[in-house]
Amino acid sequence: MINKKQSLTLLGAVALSVSLSACSVFDWLIYKPDVPQGNYMELQQVEKLRVEMTKEQAEYILGRPVLRDSFADNIWYYVYHFKSGRNASVTHKELILYFDGDLLTKIEGDYKLSDDFDTPLNEGALPTVSAPVVAPLLPEQEPNAIRRDAKPLVEEERISKENDVPKGGNQNRPKGE
Repeated sequence: MINKKQSLTLLGAVALSVSLSACSVFDWLIYKPDVPQGNYMELQQVEKLRVEMTKEQAEYILGRPVLRDSFADNIWYYVYHFKSGRNASVTHKELILYFDGDLLTKIEGDYKLSDDFDTPLNEGALPTVSAPVVAPLLPEQEPNAIRRDAKPLVEEERISKENDVPKGGNQNRPKGE
């Protein structure tokens, strides 16, 4: 049998170990938000970039860069850092744009460039629509579902002249008009 002194010692050891472990035992109960930082870019945005684009055009497509080189304004850094709150996984992506004067010359980073990147905008072909024109789809109707009588469901009072007022139309007007 366990005596009183041993049970108190055991209880004290359990309390000490729980207090030293702090909240790590209950870590799965605590909500930790996801932390996105920087410029989130999709591949579709990066594929729109072309050589010889101006700085203004590149900024319109991607947004403002996180970092512009202080000593040379010809290098722009787009950095995206995402830390998941649930499993603490980290995603880090970079895109570096190099300009010569005002024109884009080279791109480096974690994103795949389109095949048309080396074709300037003014020399590229315009996108074409290859889908055939399709007639609009109409809902199917059963022959019995069509109304045989052409009478309207609600009878409306027709006004024949511009100045005619429908019956009972003066009831909502204030007195004196």
